[in-house]
Amino acid sequence: MPRSITRRLALTAPLLLPSISCIRKKTKIVIGFSQMENNNPWRIAETNSMKQEAAKRHSTYELIVTDAQGQTSKQVSDVEDLIARRVSALFLAPREYEGLSPALDSAKELKIPVFLIDREAAGKAGEDYVSFLGSDFIQQARRVAEWLIKHTGGKASIVELTGTPGSSVARDRSQGFLECIAGHPGMRIIASQTADFSRATAQRVMENIVQAKGKEITAVYAHNDEMALGAIQALKAAGLRPGMDFFVVSVDGEKAALQSIILGEMSATAESNPRFGPLAFDTLDKFRRGEKIPSKIILEDKFFDASNAREFVDQAY
Repeated sequence: MPRSITRRLALTAPLLLPSISCIRKKTKIVIGFSQMENNNPWRIAETNSMKQEAAKRHSTYELIVTDAQGQTSKQVSDVEDLIARRVSALFLAPREYEGLSPALDSAKELKIPVFLIDREAAGKAGEDYVSFLGSDFIQQARRVAEWLIKHTGGKASIVELTGTPGSSVARDRSQGFLECIAGHPGMRIIASQTADFSRATAQRVMENIVQAKGKEITAVYAHNDEMALGAIQALKAAGLRPGMDFFVVSVDGEKAALQSIILGEMSATAESNPRFGPLAFDTLDKFRRGEKIPSKIILEDKFFDASNAREFVDQAY
C-alpha cells in the first residue's frame, strides 16, 4: 500500500468498513465519486447527475465528490483521500486507462468496492473493480463513420481530432471509426491530432491543420462535441462554410452540438449519455443486496442529425 495512504489510515483503520456486510449495517453510507475534471459541459452534467441522485437518496447515502482537474496523479491522490475518509464504496471516472493501479490497489486491499463510470481502467472486473458502467465507445464511432460514409458517398478527406491520449474513450473512438472506414478506400484520414477533448485546444489545432491542408479537408471527425465546435470556429475563420464545404461529425450529444446541427453547421453526433447517477446508485443498491453484477453495463445511446436535432435539443445538457 502507498505510504501516503498508510499514514492517513494509521488512526482510522479500525473504523473502516472492510466488507459489504458492514456496509449494510451503516445508517448513512458514505460514497466517494472521483471525477477526472469538471471543465466541460459533459463532465459537469455527469457530476451533477451523481449529486442529484445522491440527494434523492439522502436518507441512505452521503456523496463526497473530488475533482482531479485533468491530472492522473491528482486522481490517484483523490482516491487515497476518499479511502482515508472511510468511504464505503467508490465511483471512479478514470482520466486514463493506465496509471490508476495504485488507487485501485488501495481500494482492493481495504475491500472497498469500486465502480468505473464512463471510462475503463486497467484491471479485471470482479477483482480490481466491480463493474464498468458506460457507453460502447467503439459502437458510437462506428455509427458516426457509417453516417459519414453514407452522406459523402464513401469519399472524404478526413481530419480526426482525438481525445485525451491514453484514455479508453479516445482509444475506442479512434478504433471504431477506423475499422468502419477501412473497407472504403475513398475515406482517407489526412490528419490526426489530439486536442484533449477541449474546445479551445481543438480550435488552435484545427487552425494549424487548415494552414497545412486547406481546402483539401472535406470532413472532420472529433472524439467529442467540444472539439467539433472548436474545429468549426477555426474552419469558419479560414473562410470555409460548415455544412457546405465540409461535414463535421462527433460524439456526445450536448445541447450546443444539437443547436449547431439545427443551424446547419455540425452534421451529426452520436449520443454519449452523461446522466449516470440513477444507474450508478441502482447498481450499488443491487451490489449491496448481494445480486450478481455484470462486468459491463452498457447504456443505449441515441444518434442526432438534422432529422431529429430539434426534437431532442431541449432535453440535451
